[in-house]
Amino acid sequence: MHVIAHDPYSPADHARAIGVELVNFDQAITTAEFISLHMPLTPTTSKILNDDTFAKMKKGVRIVNVARGGVIDEDALVRALDAGIVAQHLMFSQRSHQQQTINWFCMRMLLQLHILVPVQWKLREGFNAQEAVVGALRGELAATAVNAPMVPAEVLSELKPYVVLAEKLGRLAVQLVAGGSGVKTVEVTYASARAPDDLDTRLLHAMITKGIIEPISSVFVNLVNDDFTAKQRGLRISEERIVLDGSPESPLDFIQVQIANVESKFASAISESGEIKVEGQVKDGIPHLTRVGSFEVDVSLEGSIILCRQVDQPAMIGSVGSIWVRRMLMSAL
Repeated sequence: MHVIAHDPYSPADHARAIGVELVNFDQAITTAEFISLHMPLTPTTSKILNDDTFAKMKKGVRIVNVARGGVIDEDALVRALDAGIVAQHLMFSQRSHQQQTINWFCMRMLLQLHILVPVQWKLREGFNAQEAVVGALRGELAATAVNAPMVPAEVLSELKPYVVLAEKLGRLAVQLVAGGSGVKTVEVTYASARAPDDLDTRLLHAMITKGIIEPISSVFVNLVNDDFTAKQRGLRISEERIVLDGSPESPLDFIQVQIANVESKFASAISESGEIKVEGQVKDGIPHLTRVGSFEVDVSLEGSIILCRQVDQPAMIGSVGSIWVRRMLMSAL
C-alpha cells in the first residue's frame, strides 16, 4: 500500500522517517481506499466522519476505527453502508450499538469490544509500560517514546551495543577536554560496509549528544530533546560516513568522535590533526575503546577507565598500581 496520513501535529521529518506522506484531511478521505482512524474524542473530532465526509469518499471504502466510537456519526455510517459507499467497517467499541447498526454486523461490519480484553493482557501491558518508563529514566532506549526517532524493533536490537558505544565515546571525549563547557564543534565518523540508506544513525547521533552534554551540565538529554539541547548550548555535531569493502553483517566497523578547537587534560588524546580523538568498536557485543589520539588501544568500555601515558622504564606499572590502590582506600575511608 501507498500510505498517506493527515495529522496536524506530526512534523514532516517524522512522517518521512516512517515512510508516510502527509496530506490534508480532504485529500486523505477522498483518495484513500482504506481509512484507519487514530485520534482522541474531542469536540473537534466528534463525528468527524459524517454524511458530508462519507459523500466525498471513494465508493467501496473500508474503514477501521481504532479510536473512539464517537468520532463517527453512526446514523451517517448506516446510510453510507446502505448506499455502498462504505464496503466494510471495523470498529472497537466500549458500548452496545443501536439495533439498526447491528443489522449490518454479519455482512459489512466487524465489532470488537474493549471490555473483552483479558485482565492478563491489561496487566502485561501495564508492566510493559512501567518497564519502559523506568528504562527511559535510566537513559535506556525506549522504542515507544513519542517524538523519538522511529526505528524498527529489529534495527533497534541490532544497534543496541553501538548505541552504548556511542554514548560512552561521547562521555570519554568530553572528559578529556580542559574546560568541557568550551566544546562547540564535534565531528562523528561512522565506518560501515553497508550502504548509507541501510544504516540509520539517528539513535547514535542522539546518544553521542547525550554523552557529550550530560557530564558537563545538569541537563538530562534523551532521544527527543537531543537536537534542541545541542542547539541551546551552541553545540554543532557533524557526521561523516566511510563506506568500507567487506561483509555488511555488522552495522558498523567503528565509531570515531573528534572534538575540535579545544585543549586537553590528557595530551596523548590529541591527534596529529590537533583534535581530541577517540574511536571504538563493538567486539562480541561489548563496546571497546580502540583509539585515543594517535594511539591504538584495545580496552573494554565497561566500568571505569583510567588513562595514563606510559613511561617505558622499570617499576612504572607497580608505581601506578600503588597510587591507584592508595586512592581507592582513601576514597573508601
